Amino acid sequence: MARFMMIVKATEESEAGALPTKEMIADMSEYNDQLVKAGALLAADGLQTSAKGARVTFSAGRPVVTDGPFAETKELIAGYWVIQVKDRDEALEWARRIPFQDGEVEIRQVFEPSDFPADILPPEDAAREEALREELRKKAQQ
Repeated sequence: MARFMMIVKATEESEAGALPTKEMIADMSEYNDQLVKAGALLAADGLQTSAKGARVTFSAGRPVVTDGPFAETKELIAGYWVIQVKDRDEALEWARRIPFQDGEVEIRQVFEPSDFPADILPPEDAAREEALREELRKKAQQ
C-alpha cells in the first residue's frame, strides 16, 4: 500500500473566499463516503484563503514570515485528501472520480520510511517513525 496526497489547486473563486454550493458539498460528502467505505481515506480538508495564511521562508537558517494573501493563485492549495491505495494507478482512479466541474488536482506519493536507504534513515529511526505514524492512526480512529 502507498499513501498519496491529492492536492486541490486554488482558483480565483476559492481565493476570493467563495464557499461551495450546497450541491457541491453534498457531492463531495458522497465522494468522501466512497473513499471511507473503500478504506482509502486517511485525511481530507479544505483550506481557508491565503489571506488568512502566512509563509515562512528560510535563508541561511533564518526564518522570515510573510503574511498572505499571495498573488500566484495557480501555485496555491485550496484543499487536499490523503489516501492509502495500492499504487499510483488506483490513486489516479480516485482522482478522476472527484466531483469537480472545473479545477485541477495534483497527485503526489508520500515518502515512507522504507523509501530511504539505511545510511540516511537507520533502521531504528525508521522503526520509531513507523511507531509514531501508527500511534497517530490509532488516535485518529478514536
